[in-house]
Amino acid sequence: MRRLRGPDGCPWDREQTLETLRAYVLEEAYEVLEAIDRGDQGALQEEIGDLLLEVVFLSQVCAEKGWFDAADVAQSIADKLVRRHPHVFGEHRARDSREAIRHWEEIKKSEREASGQRVSLLDGVPRQLPALLRATRLSSRAGTAGFDWTALPELMRKLEEEVGEFREAASRDDRNAMTEELGDLLFIAANVGRFCGIDPESALQRANAKFIARFQHIESRLRDQGREVKGATMEEMESLWEEAKRLEREGQPG
Repeated sequence: MRRLRGPDGCPWDREQTLETLRAYVLEEAYEVLEAIDRGDQGALQEEIGDLLLEVVFLSQVCAEKGWFDAADVAQSIADKLVRRHPHVFGEHRARDSREAIRHWEEIKKSEREASGQRVSLLDGVPRQLPALLRATRLSSRAGTAGFDWTALPELMRKLEEEVGEFREAASRDDRNAMTEELGDLLFIAANVGRFCGIDPESALQRANAKFIARFQHIESRLRDQGREVKGATMEEMESLWEEAKRLEREGQPG
């Protein structure tokens, strides 16, 4: 990377900045997730390498500014792993993962206090995260302090309450209230997933993939008839949608 960024290096690599690399970091991270979801080991190895490239790239840009280099980055995370795992590298003990996370958050909080930073359990949850994932992280952080649901039925009642509040706002056609209530509904839905040990982001991605497969089945069946989706009735499309669901249950291709 030093050579690529050097005087005789690649013009494109030399032009990149921390700001221009932001989009590539996000893109490569999502490609890693896609490879994981597909269970494609070869692709996963390649995509992790691409993500590592972005880490090295960012580190080199920072080294050129005199801030730190890739070795400093690696050393800092190694030190952090040791420091925040006293139940592994020290005398503390953690009975389960929940206690291990509590150790991590307590140490993180003390580090921030020592550095004079404003301290909140919710600090450090990036604003750039997808909203559903960020909702999960925020509620999980609050949960480490005991601010959490105690049983799933309570959470389900809250979910039903939020559905009712959205329905009431929709009946008034109050767009601002609908937006607010939809946000509350999605936040509680993320909590339901977290409470059940289900990653809401992954669950929604699966739902997206399912929607794509079923809709493409509709398109394919209509195309076989020499027709397009735009010319089909809602009843026809619903019938083909149910057909796609049936084929899924039977393990047949759409």
